[in-house]
Amino acid sequence: MSFGDPNNPYGPPPGQPPTGPDYGYPHQQYPQQGYGGYPAPPPGGFGYPGGPVDMPGTVKAARVMLFVLGGFQALGGLVMVLASAWFADLIDDEISSDSTISSQDAETVADIGTGVLIVLGVFVLAFALWAILTGLKFATGRGGARVSAIIYSSLVVLFSLVSLVGANVFALISLVLGILIIVFCANRNGSLWFNRPQY
Repeated sequence: MSFGDPNNPYGPPPGQPPTGPDYGYPHQQYPQQGYGGYPAPPPGGFGYPGGPVDMPGTVKAARVMLFVLGGFQALGGLVMVLASAWFADLIDDEISSDSTISSQDAETVADIGTGVLIVLGVFVLAFALWAILTGLKFATGRGGARVSAIIYSSLVVLFSLVSLVGANVFALISLVLGILIIVFCANRNGSLWFNRPQY
């Protein structure tokens, strides 16, 4: 049966002209068909923005800054761990030259100094690993990578401010990088990137 057949039970009621794309006026616009005969979703999904396909430049910059900070912190942590033996010898020599301190006390002080230096070095290495792993998650990560970067950068800013009070001018570099990472992750481009739909 064709649509124009008067005996067709699925056709238009009697007395009304057939409509549709094959019958001329009045034309009816049919939605584009999607999978299984359902209408295709609008571009960007159902009311949600599609999100950027490529990582925005500011997010890439924040990622590079995380790698830079993590790299310098890893280098500093390794130096602290490796220099602990040299530091112990230095303390031992200084204390041994003082005749009022026994050699056993000098060795105890040297061991404590070495232990403190090693613990600080391991802490700095763990902090560096945090930055590097967070930067690696930027490509595939969701909001968790963004939150991790913001928390990490906030701690970097805090430690940098403490270092500046101690007259460490190099802390200005980490302070600026930490602030930029927070801004780049929290701005609109960062929000669109980390909240983009992933299929």
